[in-house]
Amino acid sequence: MPRRARLAIPGLPWHIIQRGNNRTACFYAEADYRRYMDTLREMAERFECAVHAYVLMTNHVHLLLTPNREESAGLLMKHLGQRYVQYFNRTYRRSGTLWEGRFRSCLAQNERYVLACYRYIELNPLRANMVSHPRDYRWSSYRANAEGHPDALLTPHPEYLSLGFDVPGRLDAYRELISAHLDLQRIAEIRRATNGNYALGDESFREEIARTLKRRVTPGRSGRPAGRDRC
Repeated sequence: MPRRARLAIPGLPWHIIQRGNNRTACFYAEADYRRYMDTLREMAERFECAVHAYVLMTNHVHLLLTPNREESAGLLMKHLGQRYVQYFNRTYRRSGTLWEGRFRSCLAQNERYVLACYRYIELNPLRANMVSHPRDYRWSSYRANAEGHPDALLTPHPEYLSLGFDVPGRLDAYRELISAHLDLQRIAEIRRATNGNYALGDESFREEIARTLKRRVTPGRSGRPAGRDRC
């Protein structure tokens, strides 16, 4: 059965997950995380993608980005994955695949859902019980988005910028927002949409995307139950 084409509309944000094959580690040392981030920044510039949030976990990666062109996100992930695998295999004297098949993705509605994706991504280490506070995890965008640390990789999304009139106001508002965590229903929505390549948003957004792309953008009746594949 052929793969479903990805939902892709220029200017709409993507939430992306890429996992290690068989959930094995993709990062062993600090140099690995830095190489991935450096390559991500290079590919984002090359393929015109604005990265808003990220977290590099031990065996998978979450990204929130907005592509400028229909093919931008796919090309970024293809070249990023290839370049990083070449580095990883050379460094650890291994061969073969590193990633688990296709990366997973969804289109996210700008209003409400983009900031939910920010929070979902940056709270990942907390949900995994790796840290007691998201600032304690080095390999995420939290300290930039919540505390103002410089991060050349990031481009703030307009929804993030709308949180305040100036930088201190935005940081305060974002910290307050993220301290509330996410309710279980919104977490399930994000997981279901990303794992299934669906549109993440309210009913009017999903209908608009379906009309634009002339295809189904929500789960069918026989789809997998939500929450089975945790991320």
